[in-house]
Amino acid sequence: MDAELKTVLDGIGPRLRTLRQERGQTLEALAAATGISLSTLSRLESGKRRPTLDLLLPLARAHRVALDALVAAPASGDPRVHLRPLHKGHGNVVVPLTSYPGRVQVFKQVLAPREPRLVTHEGYEWLYVLAGELRLLLGERETLLRPGEVAEFDTREPHWFGPAGTTAVEVLHLYGPRGDQAVVREAPHP
Repeated sequence: MDAELKTVLDGIGPRLRTLRQERGQTLEALAAATGISLSTLSRLESGKRRPTLDLLLPLARAHRVALDALVAAPASGDPRVHLRPLHKGHGNVVVPLTSYPGRVQVFKQVLAPREPRLVTHEGYEWLYVLAGELRLLLGERETLLRPGEVAEFDTREPHWFGPAGTTAVEVLHLYGPRGDQAVVREAPHP
């Protein structure tokens, strides 16, 4: 085994232990969440057992991190992310920026003019206007947002959003399961 591979493999156990401890999770709770035995988890964390893909995948899922975060593999060279826009018809484009099932989903959207149609569903949404003007309907209320402005709302309330006029609007859109909310931190104004 070459030195670089040995270094990567030796770092996985301590990384697993640190991640579990930072989350305040016991080995017993992690074993229950992953289906991996307590002794196997203990040996993985102490470096007495070599990590395998069938052990690392459930751990990544349980901790809700990418597999790379557990392995800390060396960079593969090309840092670019190759996004694939989805054309939704009538000038609407969605670019998924994340793809972690069950977690907050992030999209860049270009929304073309269309007729409002209120909808409801489980979840929580956060909208940041990049370009254009966004018309947001929440129940009986209507709000106009301009570039740099943010709106967040519970999706169980009837809602619709789209361009305020006859030109498209560009938004950064976060959608999460019930209870997941974006946290906006703003520096105090002088």
